[in-house]
Amino acid sequence: MQGVLTGFAVIAVVIGVGYVIGRRGYLGDQGREVLTKLAFHVASPALLFTTLARTDLSVIFSSRLLVTALSTAAAAGVFVAVGVVRRWGAGRTTIGALCSSYVNSGNLGIPIAVYVLGDASLVAPVLLFQLVGVTPVALTILDLSGKGTKGPLWRRLLTPLRNPIAVGSLAGVAVSAAEVKVPAPVLDPLTLIGGMSVPAVLLAFGISLCGSTMPGRGPDRHPVLLSVALKSVGQPAVAWALAVGVFGLRGAQLLDVVVTSALPAAQNLFTYASSYRVGERLARDSILLSTVISVPVLVVVAALLG
Repeated sequence: MQGVLTGFAVIAVVIGVGYVIGRRGYLGDQGREVLTKLAFHVASPALLFTTLARTDLSVIFSSRLLVTALSTAAAAGVFVAVGVVRRWGAGRTTIGALCSSYVNSGNLGIPIAVYVLGDASLVAPVLLFQLVGVTPVALTILDLSGKGTKGPLWRRLLTPLRNPIAVGSLAGVAVSAAEVKVPAPVLDPLTLIGGMSVPAVLLAFGISLCGSTMPGRGPDRHPVLLSVALKSVGQPAVAWALAVGVFGLRGAQLLDVVVTSALPAAQNLFTYASSYRVGERLARDSILLSTVISVPVLVVVAALLG
């Protein structure tokens, strides 16, 4: 329980600082946009590369990762199905599907893994799955939905390789798979730059809250409420059912998959929405509400399964 409260406290403080910066206008009118571009084009790719380059890829092959992948697909699939029926658009539906299933395995998942699960490496499979599997696919859809289908086929097929987030992730996986040791003069500057990613994302998120209306209202009300329900309740429920009924997980392994599935939507989803200028309010409100609701959900999960 201490890990849950600690993780949320850290995030709340940094977002609060961003809100104050926005209210005071310390970074000017373009402060949020600059921070978002910094995180998306520079800091996040560096962070993903340095993280994945030093990660043991063997953690991918586990039953716990299968539970995560299936529960992610289930939550995202429900949102996509509703989005298609309601005609919310490809870009907006993609952002909503991410908010329904893409967990905050980094800046919140790591401290919770340390204090609740006892091992920070337990979030590595989820982190890898999201960065290597989910993110390139989602960003490719956002790229194509924003630019249409113009241009030659080969250019459209290479869309993921033009995205800095995807490039950083895939490069890190390639280095790890090849067991190449990156020289310190190369790795250390990238590590330093990558350290700006999480603070920049959280500060930009805090700035975006200035002058905003209460979450869950307005034209995005139904997509927001659906994504929050799927993320906070649907995904962890599916993960529990799969872990117990299909894979026979018990004890610490069961706690691991349910806790990671119950984590709120990741803050970097707001960066994606801002970068592509689609579903920004949907992402902001979904992240905020799922973060608030996940506190009691994680406390209950930890109490019942811990």
